[in-house]
Amino acid sequence: MTLSADLLAILACPEDKGPLYFVESEEMLYNPRLQRTYAVRDDIPVMLIDEATTVDQAEHDRIMGVVEAGAIEPTFAVD
Repeated sequence: MTLSADLLAILACPEDKGPLYFVESEEMLYNPRLQRTYAVRDDIPVMLIDEATTVDQAEHDRIMGVVEAGAIEPTFAVD
């Protein structure tokens, strides 16, 4: 499963409008500011706030470890 670079370049959190991390190995997009995951199903990001999952601090730390280990870049840079 993969998302196109063009799509990733425009994806933002629907709540805070900030960048996300695409964790391909876990089929999700992650917002570290809100500690919220958005599922990616059949190569389609599910960007509905009601379907997002909020994670606890331990899960946040684990996900950010995956992001750092994989050198995953955010979907876009904040100026």
